[in-house]
Amino acid sequence: MIDPKLIDELTTRLSATMPSGIQALQADVAKNIRATLESGLARLDLVTREEFEVQQAVLARTREKLERLEIQIKELEDKTG
Repeated sequence: MIDPKLIDELTTRLSATMPSGIQALQADVAKNIRATLESGLARLDLVTREEFEVQQAVLARTREKLERLEIQIKELEDKTG
């Protein structure tokens, strides 16, 4: 899930860039920007940094195991061949 603080920060930044006439409606604009950001980000297939790092570690262990197995297979093939 995206950090709500990040969405708040993006909302504030985008609201601040609005022309002065629109800034009078800043609360509505901020609310709409926030809703749009949340909706758009929710549709993305994102993972947290923690989930990414866990999967990265699993992949590293899997690669190491695969390399060991490939070596064992080669040794067995050399013995039988």
